[in-house]
Amino acid sequence: MAEMKNLAKQTAIYGLSSIVGKFLNWCLVPLYTYVLTNSAEYGIVTNLYAWTALLLVLLTYGMETGFFRFANKDKESAISVYSSVLCCVGTTSLIFALLAVMLSQPIANLLGYDNHPEFISMLCVIVAMDAFGCIPFAFLRFQNRPGRFAILKLAMILVNILANLFFLILCPKINEAHPEWISWFYNPNYGVGYVFVSNVISTLFVTLMLLPEILKAKLKVDVATLKSILKYSLPLLILGVAGIMNQSLDKIIFPYLIPDRAFADAQLGIYGACFKVAMVMMMFTQAFRYAYEPFIFAQNKGGDKKGEYADAMKFFIIFSLLIFLGMVFYLDILKHLIRSDYWEGLRVVPIILISYLFQGIFFNLSLWYKLTDKTQYGAYFSIIGLIITILVNVIFVPRFGYMASAAASLSCFFAITLLSYFIGQKYYPIQYDFKSIFLYAGVTALFFAIHTFSPATGILRYAQDTLLLILFVALIVKRDLPLRAIPVVGKFFR
Repeated sequence: MAEMKNLAKQTAIYGLSSIVGKFLNWCLVPLYTYVLTNSAEYGIVTNLYAWTALLLVLLTYGMETGFFRFANKDKESAISVYSSVLCCVGTTSLIFALLAVMLSQPIANLLGYDNHPEFISMLCVIVAMDAFGCIPFAFLRFQNRPGRFAILKLAMILVNILANLFFLILCPKINEAHPEWISWFYNPNYGVGYVFVSNVISTLFVTLMLLPEILKAKLKVDVATLKSILKYSLPLLILGVAGIMNQSLDKIIFPYLIPDRAFADAQLGIYGACFKVAMVMMMFTQAFRYAYEPFIFAQNKGGDKKGEYADAMKFFIIFSLLIFLGMVFYLDILKHLIRSDYWEGLRVVPIILISYLFQGIFFNLSLWYKLTDKTQYGAYFSIIGLIITILVNVIFVPRFGYMASAAASLSCFFAITLLSYFIGQKYYPIQYDFKSIFLYAGVTALFFAIHTFSPATGILRYAQDTLLLILFVALIVKRDLPLRAIPVVGKFFR
């Protein structure tokens, strides 16, 4: 019981820091859309940060997982394992950063950023430091120090936000009144470049803060151990690359699928901003997983857990559908988070929300191949999803623009969710409560149709949508989550 309480406590800290961190990063989206000159500038941010997500997976090449695997085999040799992994990842990250800086102009020409090779240099230095920092952060988790882990993660994000506010809000105001104060370092025409400058500052800050953990490593590599770790970790690279590309590939290849690069950047900026609006769903569903999964597993003291897995899936879908309705119903309010010239892209939000729903279902279904040691299926599904993503984007983006990118994401996760379910039922059958799932899905579809086709406007429309949302919550309470079963609140409804 003590171990379960400790696990729940650590999960809460890691989960809260992750969710708060994602929310704080998400808060930068309104800033960028209102401050950057046009959507094309935000398109640059969207495109380049999609590249960094892929590069981070490549530069860590599964070594974070490898460290946990081998450090836990023999706790006494953990420092040796940590030192070997840190030296290995540090060396590859340094080589990558040096090569990227030296070749920044050719890379910039290739990616279409001919006039700004420094963007490439900064992004590559950032991702190299991030990859290196993943190992000390993993070491903190290994040492069961969630507090320091969370503080450093949040501090990095706060420094990034403060740097963005300084360069994008404060400096322009100072430049108007007293340009001589900041002319030695500030260029009022640099615009989007300061987004990357801010990230360099925050990443350098957290790297310095990680020095106590970095210095615990020894400058000595156990070659035999490192070979074993690499043999274990490198196959995970395939799964990691396929997984991250399913989420980021559309934003990487989008500018190259439309002939007019300036128009493509502008459209990508609109798509990227509206995609971020929909990420509210992802933050809530992630919070649900962090809070609900430990509860489910803590209730079972051995034996068959399939009932708990089925319950976890049902409640995940119920709350995801509730969030879907809430976001769609009040999208006319949420849209003010971004500038009005981005609003044309809000039609992708419902598609992206459903895509996140299937992404979460796929995550929950992954239990079967993890529990049966058939993790190769995770790689198969990710690769199939990647093929779908590429085909739909390449074929349809030139004609339908970012709507095709949103449809590609939905098609990818819908397809691999079905595959995972049907194959999983063969190896690890679970009786999911499809009666309830389809009931809630049907009610959601009905309420969404009423919202979409209703002639009501203004206050009447909000009143109608609020009533529908209350009815949905009432259905949840009546069928599956009576108020008396809810912690704290339940004591008032016995």
